[in-house]
Amino acid sequence: MGGHGILLFSLSSLLGIEASTQRLLPGLISSHREPLGGHMLSSFCSKENLFALKNTAELHVPPPPQYYSGLIKDIETLGWNKVEFVDPAFSIIRLKAEDSCSRNHLITLKLNPKYPTEPPECLVDLPVQFSASWNPESSLLSIHSQFLAALESLKEFWNALDEIDEKTWVLEPEKPTRSATMRRIAIGNNVSVNIEVDPRHPTMLPECYFLGADHVVNPLKIKLNSNIHLWDPEISLLQNLKEVLEIDFPSREALQKSDFSMDCGICYAYRLDGAIPNQVCDDARCGQPFHEACLYEWLRGLPSSRQSFNVIFGECPYCNKQITLKLSKKV
Repeated sequence: MGGHGILLFSLSSLLGIEASTQRLLPGLISSHREPLGGHMLSSFCSKENLFALKNTAELHVPPPPQYYSGLIKDIETLGWNKVEFVDPAFSIIRLKAEDSCSRNHLITLKLNPKYPTEPPECLVDLPVQFSASWNPESSLLSIHSQFLAALESLKEFWNALDEIDEKTWVLEPEKPTRSATMRRIAIGNNVSVNIEVDPRHPTMLPECYFLGADHVVNPLKIKLNSNIHLWDPEISLLQNLKEVLEIDFPSREALQKSDFSMDCGICYAYRLDGAIPNQVCDDARCGQPFHEACLYEWLRGLPSSRQSFNVIFGECPYCNKQITLKLSKKV
């Protein structure tokens, strides 16, 4: 028998017999390795390392044959047409599902060798937590059915955001995932609104945060507060926003980028480390946008700038008028 076979056989035999391990393992190691120092050898043979070796060996034990046969039977019951991916070890399975509005979704299952006694780990792209109920008699079909039910409960949420994505110019996120609950929507020249939608109550008034110069943003805030009583949960989220704010959101096609100058006035780029300009000069004749990080560095370098707590006061790089930057936690 080869040296590695002797070593593996001896280790597996000795893990349960500490006394024999202490006596034999040093000899085994010395016959297959360079001589070790006494301290390193005694450390290797300690109880802690023996338990670690045992646990590592258990982690790499392949599943029994019935694991694979049971899993194949589960997949056949579910239907191979619902399987997107299976890794060679059959430890990761990705299933696909289509909701009632023909949107495609994926759920990734990480299985352990004790499946189906123990539940798989479920990875999903949902705005809410997904926790499948499980018992030893459960199967892939039961998880898939629960996943479909979760998708159906979020139908109105995705309907609301899909309409916004289709009919407005969404500045952020650039490529929204199904779990994204925030949208930053362009309103006009360097003016936008951030909305945070509740996945469980998508037709209710969302959290709104306006971005832009004060002389443009303040009237929008006044309209929102004055017309909040007009909000109707029976109509779409986008239609409610239009009526409450008394505006029509321009589409990306209707609003050319030349008309919606979003490049930072300092770095002359649109995106900086994934962020787009979110600070604007309040002067009505300027209105130049800036990345928060760029404006922060600019104001820090001006001798005339001053800071009070998390607010920096200085001059606009474009028009030299007073500009104020309230620092976020990111800067």
